[in-house]
Formats: sequence, structure tokens, C-alpha cells
Amino acid sequence: MTSTPFESTATGHPRRWWILLILCLSLMVLVVDNTVLNLAIPALMRDLGATPADIQWVIDAYILAFAGLLLTAGSLSDRYGRRKMLLIGLVVFGAASLLATLAETPWQLIACRGLMGVGGSLLMPSTLSILFTVFAPEEHRKAMAGWSMVAMVGVVAGPTVGGVLLNHFWWGSIFWLNVPIAILAIIGALALIPESKGPARDVDPAGAVLTIVGMASVVWAIVSIPAHGWSSGRVLGGLAVGVAALIGFALWEKRSAHPMVPLELFKDRRFSGTSFSIVLLSFTAGGLMLALTQYLQFALGYTPLKAGLALLPYAVAAAMFNGLGATLGKKVSDRTLIALGLGIIAAGFGILTQVSDSTGYGLLIAGLLVMGIGGGLAGPAAYTLLMQAVPPDHRGVGSAMNDTVQQTGAALSVAVLGSVLAAAYSSALPDSVPEAARKSIADTLALGPDFLAAAKHAFVDAMSIAMTVGAVGAVAGAVVALVVLPRGAGKEQDAVPQDAVPAVDDPVR
Repeated sequence: MTSTPFESTATGHPRRWWILLILCLSLMVLVVDNTVLNLAIPALMRDLGATPADIQWVIDAYILAFAGLLLTAGSLSDRYGRRKMLLIGLVVFGAASLLATLAETPWQLIACRGLMGVGGSLLMPSTLSILFTVFAPEEHRKAMAGWSMVAMVGVVAGPTVGGVLLNHFWWGSIFWLNVPIAILAIIGALALIPESKGPARDVDPAGAVLTIVGMASVVWAIVSIPAHGWSSGRVLGGLAVGVAALIGFALWEKRSAHPMVPLELFKDRRFSGTSFSIVLLSFTAGGLMLALTQYLQFALGYTPLKAGLALLPYAVAAAMFNGLGATLGKKVSDRTLIALGLGIIAAGFGILTQVSDSTGYGLLIAGLLVMGIGGGLAGPAAYTLLMQAVPPDHRGVGSAMNDTVQQTGAALSVAVLGSVLAAAYSSALPDSVPEAARKSIADTLALGPDFLAAAKHAFVDAMSIAMTVGAVGAVAGAVVALVVLPRGAGKEQDAVPQDAVPAVDDPVR
């Protein structure tokens, strides 16, 4: 197959909508995997003997590898080719998924999840950078809406398909699910996606190491809080190392001749303000499923399939309002949509704080619908605004930055809300529950039916506290959007000149 240059025109790449389909398929393999994993938490606790701390690391191992390597992966994609990095990432992610099915201990699964995070970090930046390269600027918002819509389809498909698999097969089947999706995406990428690159620049290994050390240390410290306390050497030491590494990263990037992240981007209020808003938007969603999947299966006694179906209203509402948000984005500023969406999410968290062991599913579905509406309005506006603030030559790094701030918010959410949930649950249990059974609701329920009522009551009390923390995060995100983002931010970005779109190499034209 020969490669010939393709110059983007006012109409974009001739196969851009087919390319979008392949990019969305690549995105779906990541979304489905993370959604299904939440449903498998009870099965992992039972079959692998995983503790709540193990479960957090099964989730965080992926997030830390993914977020820690994203900026390096984005830089590599700009340097060596975005299509090439997409293909490598899909291969690594698919292979790691196969290995995960063979895990026999929690730490083996954690290692596989870390490798999956490496694969995800390689493929994810290419999805948005390729999208913004092959589409003409005036189509960016529409393409972004389609990309986000498919992400919501993945959220819908994940719990449903995952519930079926967990009902009929063992927990490892949720990782087998990734393999055929990855294979289809690889075939499509080879057949349809053109190669694109930015200007040649050196890789920044020192920056990558500092990012990984900083994020890992901070999240490690936060996850350790419930077991060791705020004042423990483990927590304080982890925070100190993490903060020092992240400060070192900023100083290194400022003086580096070839920075991984061009720091001048942060002088643009659209980029910096949107980045902070996305961190808080992701914070509101990251730990939500961790709590709700346990509530549905342990407190309400749902099967994995029924629990998956019970979460569908959130994804359906988000998908519907995602399309509405893209349409409104042409008339209403992204600043307004982001703030409004986060405010609605805060209201949804407020509803979820009222859920108890006697309210059942009715109040829960109301909270999920409201949160889905807010996420559908805020998400596409935030991601589009951030990417449109990035110069075309840095689209790989820009996409990686978008993904990094999302994963930072998600990691902090799982760590903070997970820690709050565990600590509050243990405190809410009566003194009659043995210390060994206070770590999780699964441990308490294992004592027998005599402790069922106490476990359910303690868990919903703890979940209410965690939802309150989520509401505070959403309100903070709305305030950041209103204060930091310039008025009217977003509407003027649809008029980016066509000559800003770089040439790509089309492998099959």
C-alpha cells in the first residue's frame, strides 16, 4: 500500500466519517472495559479474595499507567505518527486483556490492568488528534458530538453486555470482550486511517518520569488514608514525593528546549480553565460507579445483569443531551454549557444523598437521569473547547492533555470517594461487627444474615457522605468555568482558518 500526501480541504478528508467510526471503535474498547469492571467488583472480591484496597488498585493501576504515560504517548504520536501509535496501543491493550483472564491473584490482575493502561495511553491521544486533523474546523463540533455519543453507547453497552457475561461466565469473560473490539479497530485503522504527524521534536523522558512519580505518589497516599490515617508517614511521605515531583515537572518543562507540554498553552484561559473544569467534571463521575455498583448488588441484591441495566438511564440521558449540547454549542458559549452542566450534576448528587436502604431504585434513577443530563451538556463543550485551543502541530499532546486531566480527575475521584466511602462505612457499623469484617460491605455480609440490616444501613449512610463530596466537586467545577473561562468562549473557535489543518499521509488513497 503506497502512501501519498493528502492536503486537508474545506470539506476535510474524503473518508472522514468512516475514519470517525474507527476512532469511536477504538474509544469504545476503553469505555466498555472500565464500565464492565465496576460490575465485576463483587465477583473479584469473592473469587480472587480481593480487598477494597485491592479493588481500588485494580482500578487505579490502569488509571495511573494511563494518565502517567499519556503526555509521552501524545508527544510520540506527534513525532512518529498518530496512526502508528493508535495501532500499537490497540495491540498492547488487546494482549493485556488476554493476560488478565489468566490472573489467579489480585496482584496479577493489577499488573495486567497496568499493562492495559499502557496500551490505552498509546491509543487514546491519537483518537482526538486524528479526528481534529481529518475534519474541517466547522465540522469539529459535530464530529466531537459523534465521538462523545459513541462513548455514551459504550457506557450503555458495557453494563448490559458485562451483566450478561457475569451472569453466565466467570469474571475473566469481561476481559475477553475487549479482544474482538480491538481486532476490528486494528483492521479498520489499517484500511482507512491516514498517517499524520507534527513537526519533528525530541521526546522528553525526564518529564514523563516526573509525571508518573508525581501522580502515582499522590494517589497512593490518598488510597492509604482509610487504613493508615492522614498523619501516617506513608500518607505524608507519598504526598510530599508526589507534590515535589509535580513541581519538578513544571520547572523542567519551563526550561526544557523540547517540553512535553508547551507551557504557553496555559496562558490561554480557554485551555487552562477548561482543563481545571474537566478535572472536576471527571472527579464527579469517577467514583460514582464504584459506589453505585456495590449499592445495587450488595444493598439491593441485584444480579450483575440487573445492576448493569439499572445504570442505563444515566448513559441514555447523557447520550441524548450530548447531541443537544452539540447543537446548543453553536448558539450558546461553551463556558455557559460547562457551568450549567456541572450545576445540574451537583443537583443529581444532591438527589443521590437522599438514597437509603428503604428508598429502593426509584430515587436512584431520578439522580442518575439528572446527572446524565448534566454530563451530556458539559462534556462535549469542555472537550471541544480544550482541543480547539491547541495548535495543529501539537494535537497529539493536546489530545493527551485532554485525556490526562480527565484521568487525573478520575483517579482522584476513585481515591477520594473510595476512601471516604470505606472510612464512613467502617464508622457507621455497630460495635458488634468484628474489626476484620468492617473493611467492606462484602466482608460484613459474609458474617451471615444477622448482620444484613446493619451492613445495608451503614453502606447507604457512607454513600450519602461520598455523594456529598461529589456534589461539592461539581459545584467547584461550575465556579471554575464561570470565573476562569472568558465570556463567549467556544463560539468563535468554529471559524479556525483552513490553512491551520496540517497535511496527512493517506495510506490507501
